[in-house]
Amino acid sequence: MTPEEVIREKFQKLSPVLNEQQKRLWAATEAMHLGYGGVSIVQRATNLSRSTIHIGINELDQGFSQHQLERIRRKGGGRDSIEETYPEILDELKGLLDPCTRGDPMQPLLWTSKSADHLTKELQNKGYIVSDETVSRVLRDLGYSLQSNKKTIEGGEHPWRDEQFNYINEQIKAFQSVNEPVISIDTKKKELIGNFKNNGKEWCVRGKPTQVNVYDFEENGKRDKAIPYGIYDLTWNTGWVNVGVDHDTAEFAVESIRRWWNKMGKALYVNAKHLLITADSGGSNSSRSRLWKVELQKFANETDLKIVVCHLPPGTSKWNKIEHRLFCHITKNWRARPLMNYEVVVNLISNTKTKQGLKVGAELDKNEYKLGKKVSNGLMKLVNIAYRKSGEKWNYTIIPRHI
Repeated sequence: MTPEEVIREKFQKLSPVLNEQQKRLWAATEAMHLGYGGVSIVQRATNLSRSTIHIGINELDQGFSQHQLERIRRKGGGRDSIEETYPEILDELKGLLDPCTRGDPMQPLLWTSKSADHLTKELQNKGYIVSDETVSRVLRDLGYSLQSNKKTIEGGEHPWRDEQFNYINEQIKAFQSVNEPVISIDTKKKELIGNFKNNGKEWCVRGKPTQVNVYDFEENGKRDKAIPYGIYDLTWNTGWVNVGVDHDTAEFAVESIRRWWNKMGKALYVNAKHLLITADSGGSNSSRSRLWKVELQKFANETDLKIVVCHLPPGTSKWNKIEHRLFCHITKNWRARPLMNYEVVVNLISNTKTKQGLKVGAELDKNEYKLGKKVSNGLMKLVNIAYRKSGEKWNYTIIPRHI
């Protein structure tokens, strides 16, 4: 047998019981024993790098302190972490996960339906040298974990649900790539105005909590409510809340969008030709509401914007971006604070901020919005609407009509 074959056979037998330091020193000893060319022979036989063998030789020549004998890996040794080798890999992995993220977004736990094996292959196709174990470790560091499917109490999954989520994700990316506005909209739950309990805790002098009414009874035959309708800009991380005092109707919903556009939107998107709206399928901005579409047509005519609407599938309202990027922070900002009047509501919303840079504007809307307005077939024919061909009528574009 050649020296290389002998060393290979020795290494195969010894390798399972040697730690990193022992392998390095044993290989160095064999290379020194062979003399000239020994490093190359040992390298081919063991697949250890030449630099590792040379480090072992230097350690044998210089001797060891007690501390060095106790260490297995030399100080500073070992390969760089995947994040150091590919600084951009976290963004790449998040990009692969984003359209497939599941679960309640208001909770810190995230999970993905894609396996580590599939994600590894996707990254390898992009040119990254990674293993399944590395990807699994990075996923854990990012706060993801694999979980089994679980039905929710909101109802069964619609057959086109995943397709719709993927389509919305594609639309958002396409609009943002050309600096066209993308907003997420919804109505926050109605809030009582007055000296009523608000959930949450706030620092107070011990034993002296804020005193509020025991019961939420009407006062003088009337109980005022605030109706916060929110608009969240996905690109600029800004929000606008139109605080209504009457009813949550389609007219109120579109008026809220109109106020956002006039107060914030048109200054940020000077050259905009389109507006993408992502919304729930029910409520005042329901995908079935005729009045919603009629009011959007008026808004399109006023602004000369093509209004592109994508509705989330039924039973998926918690996935609406506005819920966990705007409304949750508003709720935290006024926790344990009685909403004594409308001015308090507007000021608390306007002063909502986050470390991530969220900024929020708010305004009180004193207009009246009548319930039960009917839209005739004739009026509906004036809506210049184009539906997406495939799937439910969750996706449509309202084009400005100039008469």
